[in-house]
Amino acid sequence: MPSAIPLATYRLQLTSDFDFDKAAAVVPYLKALGITHLYASPVMKARKGSTHGYDTVDHSQFNPELGGEAGFARLSEALARHDLGLIIDFVPNHVGVHFSDNPWWLDVLEWGQASPHAVSFDIDWDQLPYRARGGVLLPILGSSYGEALERGDIELRYDPGEGSFSAWYFEHRLPIAPERYGEILRMIVKEADAAGTEAGRRLLSLAARYTGLRRPNRKEAPGFKAELKDIAGAADIISRGLAAYRAAKDRPAQTLALHHLLERQNYKLGHWRLASSDINYRRFFDVNGLAGLRVEDASTFAATHRLVKQLVTEGKLQGIRLDHIDGLRDPAQYCQRLRRLVRDAQGNAKPFYTAIEKILCEHETLPHFAGVQGTTGYEWMNAITQVLVDARGLDALDETWRQISNRPPRLAPYVKEAKRRVLETLLTSEFIVLTRLLARIANGHYSTRDFSADSLRQALELYVLHFPVYRTYLTHSGPTALDRKLIDDTIARARAEWFAADEGIFDFLRDALTMDLLKPGRPPHSAPRVRRFALKVQQFTGPVMAKSLEDTAFYQFHRLLALNEVGGDPASRGLTIPAFHAAMRARAKEWPQGMTATATHDTKRGEDARARIAALSEIPGEWTSAVARWKVLNAPHLALHGHLRAPSATFEYMLYQTLLGAWPLEGPDASFVERIQAYALKAAREGKEETSWLNPHEAYEGGIKDFIARILDPALSGEFLEALQTLARRVALLGALNSLSQLTLKATLPGVPDFYQGTEFWDLSLVDPDNRRPVDFAAREAALGAVDNPDWHALTRTRTDGRLKLAWTRHLLKLRNGLPDIFAQGDYQPLDVQGAHADHVIAFARRRGRTAAIVVVARQFAPFTQAGREWPAFEGFDATVDITGYTAPHLASNHIPVAPAFRDFPAAIIEARAASATRPSRQRLSA
Repeated sequence: MPSAIPLATYRLQLTSDFDFDKAAAVVPYLKALGITHLYASPVMKARKGSTHGYDTVDHSQFNPELGGEAGFARLSEALARHDLGLIIDFVPNHVGVHFSDNPWWLDVLEWGQASPHAVSFDIDWDQLPYRARGGVLLPILGSSYGEALERGDIELRYDPGEGSFSAWYFEHRLPIAPERYGEILRMIVKEADAAGTEAGRRLLSLAARYTGLRRPNRKEAPGFKAELKDIAGAADIISRGLAAYRAAKDRPAQTLALHHLLERQNYKLGHWRLASSDINYRRFFDVNGLAGLRVEDASTFAATHRLVKQLVTEGKLQGIRLDHIDGLRDPAQYCQRLRRLVRDAQGNAKPFYTAIEKILCEHETLPHFAGVQGTTGYEWMNAITQVLVDARGLDALDETWRQISNRPPRLAPYVKEAKRRVLETLLTSEFIVLTRLLARIANGHYSTRDFSADSLRQALELYVLHFPVYRTYLTHSGPTALDRKLIDDTIARARAEWFAADEGIFDFLRDALTMDLLKPGRPPHSAPRVRRFALKVQQFTGPVMAKSLEDTAFYQFHRLLALNEVGGDPASRGLTIPAFHAAMRARAKEWPQGMTATATHDTKRGEDARARIAALSEIPGEWTSAVARWKVLNAPHLALHGHLRAPSATFEYMLYQTLLGAWPLEGPDASFVERIQAYALKAAREGKEETSWLNPHEAYEGGIKDFIARILDPALSGEFLEALQTLARRVALLGALNSLSQLTLKATLPGVPDFYQGTEFWDLSLVDPDNRRPVDFAAREAALGAVDNPDWHALTRTRTDGRLKLAWTRHLLKLRNGLPDIFAQGDYQPLDVQGAHADHVIAFARRRGRTAAIVVVARQFAPFTQAGREWPAFEGFDATVDITGYTAPHLASNHIPVAPAFRDFPAAIIEARAASATRPSRQRLSA
């Protein structure tokens, strides 16, 4: 049986090209590598052709494109044979909608608020303007509604197998409400001139049988449809009669008939651009095709988790990764329900591993949720990067960025500007919903009714602009002390920027956000509205922060791209070794079983590309000089049209960092130019400066594409490419050393190391979809067999082939598996380092009882490598580690000289014994 808490996880991205069977085929390799748990991307049925699985359309079945239930069973058997556990990525927050594959969504479109699934979606039914009946906006049209209608793009069809009518817009199915079937049948029989036929009479009789509002109703509709499909000859009449609804520019009567029919549905069709201002269902960020689920509804929770419960009961699932926990209305309630479900399924005998995708901002702490062991590890990825960066070089990089951007090297103004733009474009509709709700609350009592809707909108906007993290975690019972302080501090910053008369508007906003408006003795306000407002704001600030910080500011602020990572601070000053130790000691106490990631499917670049770029902080002078020269060499390749410069100066600076990070060790192949161009297009649109996803600037984007093609063409840019290659070799060496230190820390710090697919070789990928390319597992498996007894000196000389990283990965995992108690539950004790090079060494002990491991890791290698020109010789490394209180074989003193410990390698792990057994620190174990 696999351990309940993983010792090491390995993330696989499952697709139709890499399904359950192919995952099963690599299980023996993962076992040999030292992995204890396979960590799979979502396995429930997703949209056809999905490359990620996060667009789940049916939580109750396995994805048929991955192999369905039978394929999963084969994977489960392979895992059991090799004693590996399974963790799945689960999506509770949203589902894929539109198209024709989500049965719940189709039912809601057909029946509106009468659908039993309507409660599962967060829809503001009464928000659509100029419409007598409630409905949901469907922003799926590629043109205006009128153009789509007159072109005949929207077509009414009949399904003779179901006896149902639907409008279709290309691949999108739009069920017609059954209450309109009667009028449709009458129109069809008339158009087909079939009233005198037996089939025509039966159709008219069926239509006449159901009179009155909302008939046939939900109970009657199945019988109506069954009778309709059983009428002999009906399908032929309907096929001919549908011409009455066949819209075209030269068919105004038919166009109007189809329009009137569509206007009487539970939905309203619109251009996709309407989504930003008019959409009335909660989405995942600004993705129209992903609708938010209300898992706070007990029936929705039960239905979406039925398969999870079955897998836990059968012993086929040992853990779960919860996607986008911040999207949920009440994450605390959700986690309690999930823990209860797991206990019902497997009892209390053992823990069930639960990690949440939670992005923590700098200095933010994770709230404790029932049954949760920790996050997926972005905060620890950034801590590792920040301790490896040379803080002394950041001042020089600040000045370089100041000169290139003509702006101070401060992130906050970028984020604030990005938030304002997101509120005005991408998430306007969600913001309108909140401002209208706040205005209704204010208007509900005479003491607050004079707060105008516009003033409330401006106050709420300032609050969102100044909100420093992703969200608060209020429940129906109110805020915690931490959340209350966060709200109070944000209100104070917003108030300081308010230039109109205050007159208590910010006090009112604060009390609405904290739900203090509902306290006894206060003027009465609508409790449901206040609670809805406070809890919906929490679901809104997260997407605003994500779209502003991760998806905008990270693509504008390019001072050092290694720091531009999910959950990171691009303006970070680095992390001192004492501060790093303090963070790890706190982690060992609070979250010893959360994941530690260095790459995921969502990271902005591969872990080794990031490690390379981090090395630029060690040679800032040479880097700045190189950029200055490259800009001169590449100036002829810029696209200049009037005031247009493509790429912009800041974007060009970002491109040079990207090239160094991703430059192939064996030299670029034919696909490299296309990869960089695809990355640049995404980065430019995400940055929303000269171009964007909403309003692409073709000339600018074409200029970037041509610039990249020209500077990477040896015939046009030989001198630049020679200079780039020279610096890339040096940065690659420094980056490889950084990578090995990063890997060592990941595997030995408190937490569960997570390995993203393929990263046991060098990972120089870019942001998705580049980091989701197929992995050559056969090559990795063959290489693993060839390094059974690694010669580290020889491997360093052939390091470009990736076997060095692979061998060190297996060595570290072998240690973890051999000393599971130490690494899974042990204390973290910083060790003192003395000597001239002490600041280049991170040393600590992991200890449980008397068993211990001493970990020594080097950093900032430029002084020992002639700034990246040669692999370091550690003989002159002047540093010793004080291990007083520990003994180890072949060590006669309380000090470990670092030079012989490292030899050919920038890290060492030494098994040791504590001089006396001390009571281990109490670990948090969540069932």
